[in-house]
Amino acid sequence: MRLVVARCSARYTGRLTAHLPLATRLLVVKADGSVLLHSDGGSFKPLNWMSPPCTMSAAEPDEESAARGVTAVWTVQHQKSDDRLEIDLYDVVHDSDHDLGVDPGLVKDGVEAHLQELLAAQIELLGTGHSLVRREYMTAIGPVDILARDADGGTVAVEIKRRGEIDGVEQLTRYLELLNRDPLLSPVRGVFAAQEIKPQARVLAGDRGIDCLVLDYDAMRGVDDPDSRLF
Repeated sequence: MRLVVARCSARYTGRLTAHLPLATRLLVVKADGSVLLHSDGGSFKPLNWMSPPCTMSAAEPDEESAARGVTAVWTVQHQKSDDRLEIDLYDVVHDSDHDLGVDPGLVKDGVEAHLQELLAAQIELLGTGHSLVRREYMTAIGPVDILARDADGGTVAVEIKRRGEIDGVEQLTRYLELLNRDPLLSPVRGVFAAQEIKPQARVLAGDRGIDCLVLDYDAMRGVDDPDSRLF
């Protein structure tokens, strides 16, 4: 990755036309070929950029540009369109190259698989007397996250989401319709569990006879300290 801090101006032409007047900015040239111009504030998004596939070339300024103080001109041309980003560099404050290596990507905390694992280990959160039958109970239309038994021996199907929305309720409804055809399991009650459940999803779940359970991820993994709470 190349990082350049410089006073610069830029012109973007192609599907749109845009202009950045002269100012000090951070220019990022990534190994994948993308070029991004950032300001110090306003947003995490770049002010302008060119996504790959593209090529970048650097050239000396013409006489007119040099007379204005331009020291170099970057031309970034997209390879599959007419989009072009031209950057006039004036005073370069910093210019460095860094090998960042292979990035493993974002690892999300509290993903559904981990919530499923925690709830299976703490199945009593569904209610006193509940027991785990199995995780990832396979059906003809996909796996049910958790299949459990309640204190009376009834079957409970649990669908787990990080954010509970209407589509999650619809998904659990389809599972319940299928599971209730099995005489060895029927009747099957549904529980929609999530870290956050949207009001519309809660209303739909109630209309379908599905219980809702809000999961406290920190408490489930032992991070939350109830004694430190104000409420």
